[in-house]
Amino acid sequence: MRYFTGKAVRVAIAAVFVALLATGTALADSKQQLSDDLQGVCTKPGTKVEVLVQYDRHSDQNSDRAMTEAGGTKRADFHFIKTRHMTLSCGALKVLLKRDSHIRRISLNRKNTGMLDKAVMTLGSDIALSYGYDGSGVGVAVIDSGITDNRDFMSQDGTHSRIVYRENFASDGSATAADLYEHGTHVSGIIGGNGASSTCSVCDVTLHGIAPNVNLIDLRVLDANGSGTDAGIIAAIQRAIQLKDTYNIRVINMSVGRGIWESYQQDPLCQAVEQAWNAGIVVVVAAGNYGRDNTNGNDGYGTITVPGNDPYVITVGATNMRGDGNRSNDVMTTYSSKGPSLIDHIAKPDIVAPGNKIASVLTKGTSLANLNPGGMVPLSYYTSSPNIAKALGLSSNYFRLSGTSMASPMVAGAAALLIQQDPTLTPDQVKARLMKTASKDLPRYTRWLDTASGIRTLESDVFTVGAGYLDVWAALNNTDRAGANVGAAKSPTAVFNPDNNTASLVFDQSVTWGTSVTWGTSIVWGTSAFNGADVHGNSIVWGTSLVWGSSTSTASSIVWGTSVTWGTSVTWGASSADAMSVADDGDTDDPTDPTIQ
Repeated sequence: MRYFTGKAVRVAIAAVFVALLATGTALADSKQQLSDDLQGVCTKPGTKVEVLVQYDRHSDQNSDRAMTEAGGTKRADFHFIKTRHMTLSCGALKVLLKRDSHIRRISLNRKNTGMLDKAVMTLGSDIALSYGYDGSGVGVAVIDSGITDNRDFMSQDGTHSRIVYRENFASDGSATAADLYEHGTHVSGIIGGNGASSTCSVCDVTLHGIAPNVNLIDLRVLDANGSGTDAGIIAAIQRAIQLKDTYNIRVINMSVGRGIWESYQQDPLCQAVEQAWNAGIVVVVAAGNYGRDNTNGNDGYGTITVPGNDPYVITVGATNMRGDGNRSNDVMTTYSSKGPSLIDHIAKPDIVAPGNKIASVLTKGTSLANLNPGGMVPLSYYTSSPNIAKALGLSSNYFRLSGTSMASPMVAGAAALLIQQDPTLTPDQVKARLMKTASKDLPRYTRWLDTASGIRTLESDVFTVGAGYLDVWAALNNTDRAGANVGAAKSPTAVFNPDNNTASLVFDQSVTWGTSVTWGTSIVWGTSAFNGADVHGNSIVWGTSLVWGSSTSTASSIVWGTSVTWGTSVTWGASSADAMSVADDGDTDDPTDPTIQ
């Protein structure tokens, strides 16, 4: 998964106010309006920072005046979320707050990073294609590192590209919207590649995506190193909303993520994805690749990334197909991030899909391709006559990557198929239908070998697999329309009971779940996801005792503690960097693999 700088998301228990007072910074009085990480950076008044300022109304001339008086410089206005991107000194933050009483919150412009064949059979989308469901007429916005022109993105008749719009929001200053990293092209191939580069007279397998005739909207936010910023991504989301009717953009895929610093209700990136959702666009987000982290004894729980922590969006974890198209032997990948989300404790992910060693469209010469030449898919993979294929002008044009970044576009493609079938579906109805029809048959336990701590067990609880395994064909055959007269399909909140080390799910009264037998929790999440009820009648979520804190107090406080956010002091994954899954039969999901995104 790629989004901001670097692969390692870090954890800090930050006593930032003590540091601020020690340096004489006069921000303590305004701490409720300043994010913790911003206060942590602002230890010296003269430090220049890029910030996102959220207002309780649209910015205007008064906002301009206050910014000027504080010595700030405007970078961009995001009116759709009442937010301004600006640069100013740390010492000027208090001046800005004093001059403008309409400021709700100021956050850092945070850094982000980006994180077929068999998968098509596993998910049943090959059956969907045989019935004419290929995403025709639906626009999918890919907010990533760009999309390289390729035969696999051409129209069915080969006359024009299905990449119908391009724009660059990356912070590298590059004038090009081309994919210099490979991530966005790979993601786009999973969503909508048509397999043209693996189609020939001697080709045995066509490597196409889930919805091979969708139109793609290329909104580049990541540079050649897979780095971007909140501001760039928010600008891309704003553009997708603006272009929704022009290109029938009904789905956004975001295989990107970063750490959690504040509630989703305060995070500007979460506010942006909610605006897209409210505009009628299904937002699909990768869960993150930090499920193996056991630095604090919490077995990777509480590692969902932003904006996957938002209760509206569809957050996707990754499964391992173990090298074939038979879903019955699939297992969860051990790197897939687990819920609940930090601070808000939203039950995530919502659903899981194949994400391990996925073959998709290659951009040659890009950073990821150069970094891992072993990820190339040879011609012999899709033709038994590679020499003849070469003589016909065919060359290897596919590449393998692993991660929840690869699982998210599986679900984005499935959403496009549902919308093609029924354009009247709302984002909430798409989410509800995908979750309800997801297969509940993943094994409850998967063992894996951590060279630092020996054999460990991965449990497929609701914080690991959500509602289950994406089943495209089952979703297309379902006609339930949840939420039409009820409300949103918001993911529930997990509540921890320290008296008996259990957790229960609490549902917003305005949401779809639990309003009828059709949409009861056991139907959507599966009867095996719960083991009884507490005294209030809430279903009790089962899972490893480490999550609930019966092993160490640190494990419990990381997931449930209110003062814990992701920062810069403790690196995730240090204790399990070279772990290998026992159940993978050689199809490993090694987190040290540079192709895990």
